[in-house]
Amino acid sequence: MEEHLRHSLSNHPNPFQSVHHSPSRSERMTRINEGSTTALEHELTTMQQHRSGSSSDEEGAPPPRYTPQNDPFRLASKLKTEDEIRQMKANTSRKRDSTTGANKGRKVASMVESTTRLGKQAFITKKLQGFYESQNENIERMLKPVEEHRRAARELNIDNRLKYRIAVYGSFAANIILSIIQVYGAVSSGSLSLFTTMADAVFDPMSNLTLLLCNKAVNRVDPRKFPAGKARIETAGNICFCFLMTAVSFILIAFSIRELAEGSTEETQSFHLPSVIAVSVAFATKLALFLYCWALRNQVSQIRILWEDHRNDLFINGFGILTSVGGSKLRWWIDPMGAIILSVLVSVLWLHSAYGEFQLLVGVTADTNMQQLITYISMTHSPLITAIDTVRAYTSGPRLLVEVDVVMDADASLRATHDVAEELQIKLESLPDVERAYVHVDYETTHKPEHFLKKEL
Repeated sequence: MEEHLRHSLSNHPNPFQSVHHSPSRSERMTRINEGSTTALEHELTTMQQHRSGSSSDEEGAPPPRYTPQNDPFRLASKLKTEDEIRQMKANTSRKRDSTTGANKGRKVASMVESTTRLGKQAFITKKLQGFYESQNENIERMLKPVEEHRRAARELNIDNRLKYRIAVYGSFAANIILSIIQVYGAVSSGSLSLFTTMADAVFDPMSNLTLLLCNKAVNRVDPRKFPAGKARIETAGNICFCFLMTAVSFILIAFSIRELAEGSTEETQSFHLPSVIAVSVAFATKLALFLYCWALRNQVSQIRILWEDHRNDLFINGFGILTSVGGSKLRWWIDPMGAIILSVLVSVLWLHSAYGEFQLLVGVTADTNMQQLITYISMTHSPLITAIDTVRAYTSGPRLLVEVDVVMDADASLRATHDVAEELQIKLESLPDVERAYVHVDYETTHKPEHFLKKEL
């Protein structure tokens, strides 16, 4: 399972994906220290703040921002600055220049070998730089307060609300108009390739309606009837739509095979220009919708499905135009053969999407970055937690279920263990991608697992 699978399929707002820009270390340190941290809460007294401020004025250096209390593992000390990362590249460049100068006058084979070696070295250096950039992002994410994660996700939802409505309702209106246009194009021409594009266009408004109904169902929940919410209905709706499109493709394959078996007395089919123009208009409209949904495809579940639909429609309409024109200008069998190829490819694409959605329902492990964040929050939540026994995070539809087993002193009171576990549970559930969190308290780590993978009936 790829690391990005859950977000590429569930596609809910993912505040843990860093924007690819490289702020300076001072900017990162300032941003990390705003608000409370995920580590142990530690507030400086007024006297300590005054003392640190005086020290800063006297020595000309900024006051210490991290202490063993709010950064117990000293993660901030492992951040690499931009200069340090660039220095890796600069060192490699100097080696490349010196080696190139030393190899002047050698044979062509030696120069090629040297160039290959230096190219490989540059590739390794690039990967090394990427590793440290990724490590900086991971450290920033761990030291970022949970409240900041929530605020970022909330702002992302607010910013994308209008874009979401434009994408969904705009696609819905455009698909209704395009379906009428493509029905005319297919019926007037009689081309099976255009019938394939027509079938896909007719079912597009149905898919938009399904997504809208699923979204409304998720937002309207009766807690007495659905105590765990209805977020998984989005995944179920996506699966139903995938199989619906696959069934339509199979029907078109059957019609195309029948036409190929019956044959034709004419070498080519009749050419109908208005039909080609109608499908070309649909192609241009789908291209505009595809480009609009591109930026939001990894942030909102429904827009991801729309983006995939527009992507498939671009290929279907483009290939359908080519095979329809080919059947009327070159050979008659190009049209039904193109319809078969289109239908098979559409079926493969949608079955692949359905497989990914099935995995979300079954429960696939969360990506490594998310597991690291959950583990760090649990480790640094309270000094009463002496160890972490188990951390599990897995999908349950578009979001995650989290199970954490923490170890506390066997002599700790019930009140203390309850309060620590409940606070940790609330903190984990406040993460935007977490549906539900379960915190179990134990006093040792030598026992057998509490849960079994196989349940006997």
